[in-house]
Amino acid sequence: NLMKIYCPTRKEKVAMAIEQDGSDGNHQAPEREVAADIFRRGLIISPFLLVLASVIWGLSGLACGAIALGIVLANFIAGAWIIDWAVKISPQLLMSAVLGGFVLRMGVITGTILPIRNQAWFEIMPFALILIFLHLGLLIWETRYVSATLKYPGLKPRVKRQNRKKSLD
Repeated sequence: NLMKIYCPTRKEKVAMAIEQDGSDGNHQAPEREVAADIFRRGLIISPFLLVLASVIWGLSGLACGAIALGIVLANFIAGAWIIDWAVKISPQLLMSAVLGGFVLRMGVITGTILPIRNQAWFEIMPFALILIFLHLGLLIWETRYVSATLKYPGLKPRVKRQNRKKSLD
């Protein structure tokens, strides 16, 4: 006689998770959620950065700033996509994919810069400033909104403010 071992199905695991934390179990992958939020914040700040680059460096600054902006936003999305893809397969692949993805993304940045760096219109200052400080700025800005708890692994849940009735007592 072989003893059967009970192993809950995915549906049962979701039901247990709902019982434990009150959520519906349909959370978006946290890395995609955070990357989408970073992308959204990048789009919010981009008009200001591009206008500033064009005022200081003219059309060349605008073009270089736009290229740097595109690289930064694509870099965050690509990083999240790589993590999302690898986490579904195995933890070992996740570690390799994150490292390999970083090297690949740095290669893409280098491959983007090399053909245009000696062009007459290319301005290094707006490109470098936006590339470096937008990466750092978006990460710092995002730290206010990331939960980093097991219950909410992505962004902090938004708290709905209730309108309180003021009593005249």
